[in-house]
Amino acid sequence: MKAALVIRKVIHFFNLDTELENFDSIHEEIKKGVVFKGTNLWILIFAIVVASVGLNMNSTAVIIGAMLISPLMGPINGMGYGIAIYDWELFRLSVKNYSFAVVASLTASTAYFALSPISTAHSELLARTSPTIYDVLIALFGGLAGIVAISSKQKGNVIPGVAIATALMPPLCTAGYGIATGQVSYFFGAIYLFTINTIFIALASLWISQLLKFPIRSAIEEAKKNKINKMISVVIAIVVLPSIYFGYQLIQQEKFTQSASQYISNVSLFEGNYLLKSEIDPKKEKILLVYGGNQLTTEQNKAIVKKTGDFGLQDAQVIIEQGISFSSLDEKTNEVNKLREKINSLNTALGINQAKVDSVRKQKDFGKVLLSELKSLYPQVTGCGYSDTHFFRDPESEPLKSIVVVISLKGGLGSGDRIKVSNWLKKRLNSENVRVIYE
Repeated sequence: MKAALVIRKVIHFFNLDTELENFDSIHEEIKKGVVFKGTNLWILIFAIVVASVGLNMNSTAVIIGAMLISPLMGPINGMGYGIAIYDWELFRLSVKNYSFAVVASLTASTAYFALSPISTAHSELLARTSPTIYDVLIALFGGLAGIVAISSKQKGNVIPGVAIATALMPPLCTAGYGIATGQVSYFFGAIYLFTINTIFIALASLWISQLLKFPIRSAIEEAKKNKINKMISVVIAIVVLPSIYFGYQLIQQEKFTQSASQYISNVSLFEGNYLLKSEIDPKKEKILLVYGGNQLTTEQNKAIVKKTGDFGLQDAQVIIEQGISFSSLDEKTNEVNKLREKINSLNTALGINQAKVDSVRKQKDFGKVLLSELKSLYPQVTGCGYSDTHFFRDPESEPLKSIVVVISLKGGLGSGDRIKVSNWLKKRLNSENVRVIYE
């Protein structure tokens, strides 16, 4: 008796009869949400643009805002509710308006991404391209919460929460992005997620409507009921099976990432080599390791790869690269020293050549210096030329380096003065091989 009493009390807590809205009010509310014209249509367009901008800018807050204002939940609930009460007119209207909303949403999002200068696929956008069984659960239980809230007098803030959780708008925008950028995988992945959300929200609406025994609006034969139920089961199977496969893949990738992280921690320091960088690609089961330190040998590389067996990663592809090694630094230091020696040699050669050039330039002006000095001693000197040359006495012998000074005179210069000029020039030029020519 006590057990039965406890069970009755527990059932009482879950009983919805006392809070259930009037059936006609529920019917009118769902029917009103199905219509897409006027206010609902404008809200849909605005929500699509907001969601597209949010995905484009990778802004979670903006995407949540778009999901809150999206009116797509109405036709989906209408489809599930219409099947549950066998109201085929409401079901057809829901499908028609829903199809129109999807086409309008795809058109708006495609146009936006085609015009947007930013075409990078950010994380928020990529998250809508790989649906799994977890998305099925989210859509199903979110849909259950939504239809229960619509059926209850105490609706609270459940509907906005369901809109955020089931995320109908972002997949449509991602599909538009796939069309605009020509990336088919993005389009089909996003459309599949959107289909999952649609079917399981509608299924939740169908189940709750039947559970709460909403009144059937038209007569239907038992055979037709069975046929409809079979069709629903087939649709569910078609949608769910791929998501189970993707969910299994997601779990395997998470396991690989976790094991790979442990493996990387274990080989982060290996025989004097430090791990500078690591990358994990769970889809391709690939691990990249970049080391710095001593140059890794072939045996060391094999030892690092062999350690994958300790973490269940025998089939993983491990790529080992050498970032910076001490031996390579020594080689580079030697190369730098050699380059410095070459640069010093070149600078020395350039200095010698520059000195020669400067010497030639000074020779050109030295006659001017001699002219001013001679003119102060002998005013009749009017011009002077200076040159270093080689004097040959025999074609076979070495030439004699000689200095030639050409002096122009205005008036005579005695032989005694000429000897004095010659001696002065020899001392001045610090050479005995000075030849003076007068003109």
